[in-house]
Amino acid sequence: MNLTAPASAIEFIPPDWLKECLLPERSDDGREGSPLPVCNTPVAEANLICRAFEFAYCLHEGQYRASGEPYIMHPVAVAGLLRDLGGGSAMIAAGFLHDVVEDTEVTAEELEQRFGKEVRLLVEGVTKLSKFNFSSKTERQAENFRRMFLAMAQDIRVIVVKLADRLHNMRTLEHLPDQKRRQIALETREIFAPLANRLGIGRFKWELEDLAFKYLEPEAYRQIQDLVAEKRGDREAGLAQIVESLTQRMTHAGISFVDISGRPKHLYGIYQKMQRQHKEYSEIYDVAAIRLIVKTNEACYRALAVVHDMFRPIPGRFKDYIGLPKPNRYQSLHTVVIGSTGRPLEVQIRTLEMHHVAEYGIAAHWKYKETGSSNPAQMTTEDEKFTWLRQLLDWQNDLKDAQEYLESIKDGLFDGDVYVFTPQGDVVSLNRGATPVDFAYRIHTEVGNHCAGARVNGRMATLDTALKNGDIVEIITQKNSRPSLDWLNFVVTAGARNRIRQWYKRSNREENITRGREMLERELGKNGFEALLKSAPMQATAERCNYHSVEDLLAAVGYGEITLNLTLNRLRDAVKAQQPLTKLTEGSLTIPPELSLPAHTTKPSTQHPPSKSPIIGVEGLLYHIAGCCTPVPGEAIIGVVTRSSRGISIHRQGCPNVEQVSGDRLVPVSWNANELDSGRPQTYPVDIQIEVIDRVGVLKDILSRLTDNNINVRNAQVKTYPDQTAIIDLGIDIRDHEQLERTFSQIKKLSDVLNLRRLSQVEKA
Repeated sequence: MNLTAPASAIEFIPPDWLKECLLPERSDDGREGSPLPVCNTPVAEANLICRAFEFAYCLHEGQYRASGEPYIMHPVAVAGLLRDLGGGSAMIAAGFLHDVVEDTEVTAEELEQRFGKEVRLLVEGVTKLSKFNFSSKTERQAENFRRMFLAMAQDIRVIVVKLADRLHNMRTLEHLPDQKRRQIALETREIFAPLANRLGIGRFKWELEDLAFKYLEPEAYRQIQDLVAEKRGDREAGLAQIVESLTQRMTHAGISFVDISGRPKHLYGIYQKMQRQHKEYSEIYDVAAIRLIVKTNEACYRALAVVHDMFRPIPGRFKDYIGLPKPNRYQSLHTVVIGSTGRPLEVQIRTLEMHHVAEYGIAAHWKYKETGSSNPAQMTTEDEKFTWLRQLLDWQNDLKDAQEYLESIKDGLFDGDVYVFTPQGDVVSLNRGATPVDFAYRIHTEVGNHCAGARVNGRMATLDTALKNGDIVEIITQKNSRPSLDWLNFVVTAGARNRIRQWYKRSNREENITRGREMLERELGKNGFEALLKSAPMQATAERCNYHSVEDLLAAVGYGEITLNLTLNRLRDAVKAQQPLTKLTEGSLTIPPELSLPAHTTKPSTQHPPSKSPIIGVEGLLYHIAGCCTPVPGEAIIGVVTRSSRGISIHRQGCPNVEQVSGDRLVPVSWNANELDSGRPQTYPVDIQIEVIDRVGVLKDILSRLTDNNINVRNAQVKTYPDQTAIIDLGIDIRDHEQLERTFSQIKKLSDVLNLRRLSQVEKA
C-alpha cells in the first residue's frame, strides 16, 4: 500500500528538514499531491526518508508516550539526532522505524521488502527481545546486549541508532515512574554513556552522563547545578579576557586558527572530580577550559608553545593525545596552566578534523558508507582498532551466566588508563594496575594461555608487575605453559580474568560433564534419563542455552557456568512446547514427573479459612522436611508417608530416595504462598560446597556475601591441598529458593570461586 504524507491529521510540527521532504509537488503524470523531495538530499535518499516517516506515522497513529504527546514525536527526534551526526538515508530511515517491529504487527521481512536489507538489519539490531520468555530481568537484559553487540559487529551503525534512541528517551525521562527512571538511568550510566565514549561521540556521552546523574543523584545534581550557575558570570568574564589575550598572541606569532573559545565542563564531570579528589566545589578550579582549534598538526604544537609562554604550566598535567590517540581515536593536546587569575586552567588544542572526531566520533571517520553503495558499514582493517568490541563478542561465546556477562560488559567499556607498547611499536591500552598477563591476553588468548614470562623495557619482570605508561612489553611463550590459578589474584582486566577461568574449566571437561550429568540425574531421576539426554527437548534446551551439544550443556552445569535451576526451567519449556505436537505412545520416552505440567493444583477450599501450615496438603498431620534433599519454598515438592512414627516426609521432586516409593505412599503437597508472605519467615537448612582458589581471605569474602543476604551459617569446613584448589563446605539457613539463587549468583561473581553446588545427604554418605 502506498502511503502519502498526512495533511491535517498530523498532530505535531515536523522539523524544517522533514517539512521539505513532505511538500506536495507535481508528479511526472501531472497529478498533484505526490510527495516528491525538494530538499537538498539526493532524490532516492529523500524518497527513502519520506517513505519511512510516512510508514512510521501511520503505524504509530493513535499511540501516545507517557508525556501525553503523540508517539511519532520520538522516532522523529531520533531520526533528527542521526541526521545531525551525518547519518545517511538508511540510518535516518532506521531512526523513524526503530520501534515498529517491537511495538506494532509489522515484521522484519516486511520492512526489508519496503525499505531494503540495510534498514531491516539496523532496525533488528536495536529491537529488544520482547517475544521471548526469560527466567529473570537480568537474563533478558544480557540477551538484549548479546544481540545488540552481535549486530554491531555486522554494522556499527546499529549502536549509533541505539544511542540516539536512548538519548531522546533520557531527555523525556521525567514522565516515567521513579523506579523505572532510576533503572533506565543506571543502565545509561553503566553501559550507554561508556559506549558513546568508546565510539568517540562526545556530544552524546556528556549529555547521557548528565541526564543519568540528574535522576540517580538528584540532590547532588541540583547542588552542582546551582554552584555552577552562581559562579557563571565571573567565570565567563575571566575566560573572555584569557581568550582575547590568547587571540592577540596567536596572531602576533603568525599562527592561523579557526576558533578560540571557553568551554564549561559538564556537571557529572565536575561531580566525579569532587568525589575522586575529596574536594569541595570551591577547591575545583578547572570547571571550564579553553579550546583552541587550529588548521594543522604542526600548528597544534606551535600553539602549545605560545600557551606555555603566556602561562606557567603545571608539571605532570600535559597529555599528548595527538601522538598517542585514545582508543576511541580522540586526538588533542591537553595542558593545565596557571591562568591570569592565579587558578588552574585547562587548555585543549586540536585541528578542526580532530574536533569533528571528538564531537561525532566514528561518524566523522566513516561518513556512513551509504552513498551509492549497498555494503553496510562493516568492520574493516582500520576499524579493528576497536578491540573492545572484539572482546565483547568473544565473551558472548564464553560467558553464559547473565550476571557475569553484564559485569564483563561494564568492565570492558571503560577506557584504559595505561598505554604500553609491543616490541613492534603498537600501542595497547590497559586498565590502571594491569600486569604482563593482562597484556598477554589483550594481544591474543593463546598468547595468554602459553605465557611463561615477560620482559618489560628489555628486563625480565615478574608476571604480577604493574605496568606504567610507556613500558615496552614482550611476552615469552612456551608450548607447554598453561595458565596458573594464582594469576586470578593479580590480573585486573575482565578479559584476562574470564580467559583464565574458562581455560581451567575447559581443561577438566570430562570431569565437568560427569558432575553435570550426576547433578541433572539427581533432579530428574534415573527412570528414562538416558533417553531424555538423547531427546529433541534436551537438544533444544542446549541450543536455547547457547550450547552446541548436550555434552557442552552438561559440562557447563558441572562447572557452574549455568545454574541447574535455569537448565531445568528451559527443559520444562522445551517439553511443554512439544507436548501439543507429539502423542506419547506405549514404549515412548517417559517424561519425568517434574517436567510435566500438573493436571490440577491442590487448592484450599474457599469454604474453609486459609491454611496456617507452611505446606498445603498435610494440614493436621505430622510431617518433617527430608534431610536427604532439604527442599526450600519455591521448589516443587512431594510428600511420602513414612513407615516410622515421623509422619509425612517432604522431599524435592526428583529426589533419588523417592524413586522406588510406591504410588500409594505419595501425597501431593505444595508450599503455602499465603503463609510464606505472612511476614514470619521460616528458614530451612541447605548444605553447599564451594571450590575456590586457595588464598588468604577467600572464606571471609564468601561469608560477607552471605551476611549481605541475611543468611545464617550453621557450620563451616575448609579442606586445603598443596598446589590444588580448596573445598569449602557450608551449612546455611535459607528462606526460599529465590534467596538461594540470588546468593549463588553473588558468590559466583567472586573471581576466586571456580564451582558452587548444593549438596545432599546422599552425596555426603
